Amino acid sequence: MTKPFIFIFPGQGSQKVGMGHELYKNHRVAKDVFDEIDETLGMNLSKICFEGPDSELTLTSNTQPALMAVSIAIVKIIEHELQKKISDLANIVLGHSLGEYSALCSIGSISLSSAAKLLRERGLAMQNAISNLETMMRAVIGMDLGVIEDTIKQTKLNNGEICEVANDNSPGQAILSGTKIGVEIISSELKKKGAKRLIDLNVSAPFHCSLMKPASQEFKKHIIQTQFSELRSTIISNVNASLENNLKKIKGLLVEQIYSRVRWRESIIKAENSNPKSIIEIGCGKVLTGINKRIGINCDNINISNTSDFKIFIEHYAGIL
Repeated sequence: MTKPFIFIFPGQGSQKVGMGHELYKNHRVAKDVFDEIDETLGMNLSKICFEGPDSELTLTSNTQPALMAVSIAIVKIIEHELQKKISDLANIVLGHSLGEYSALCSIGSISLSSAAKLLRERGLAMQNAISNLETMMRAVIGMDLGVIEDTIKQTKLNNGEICEVANDNSPGQAILSGTKIGVEIISSELKKKGAKRLIDLNVSAPFHCSLMKPASQEFKKHIIQTQFSELRSTIISNVNASLENNLKKIKGLLVEQIYSRVRWRESIIKAENSNPKSIIEIGCGKVLTGINKRIGINCDNINISNTSDFKIFIEHYAGIL
């Protein structure tokens, strides 16, 4: 059965202090999500979401479960108001990096408490992997991915210095990740070749590069110990941009994803090929919605990050919900 929507879930870079607070105050089902995550983690993550400070929210061990909390709070509002499961509305879900866990939780493959624990451990493993290194991530705007990849191959870096493409987000937008010196050297070369803009990302670790391999091994044991249920919708993996529903393979891809490139551009094109009515971003902000528009996705692209957005969604699609 063809279902009208594809739901997508944001990753790091979408967070902001205050996110989710309006949902928490106005929807009991959203409050329940935040309360359960606080209890599961034994910390007041809700307070960090709602009040900050930004320096605490930006720590990846906090950012990851926090962004998932906002996304799943919105999922629960949708399900409560429509009396339908996300899997009743979408054949396909996908997420950007940590958003894959939000996607899996949204369709009941992992529980809310499991998602919170996994993302907390994932974030801690990532932070601990680079405790003695100066690292960074940087967006490259206005340059073809092939030119970036060729530049990295052709530029000799000193031993220990690393720069890799972490995200292929859209034509003209890629993310570099690695050691600070490595990224700076490659950035300098890209600037000479005509990169329009270079933007440093406000993150606490160099995600999706080989520096994260130790983190993936540390995290693997947590994935192995976590119970997954059969998928009620199909997920598109960041690692291979392919439709996946085999749980054993998905677990392996989640481990591999920590140090692998996020192939978002390819993934969202794959998703659109299923001819959805709309691709809907669920979570804080509309970063992915903007990226999808730059890719040239032709179906409707909308985001739901608060009650007002949800009401617009209901009004717009009243005839098919």
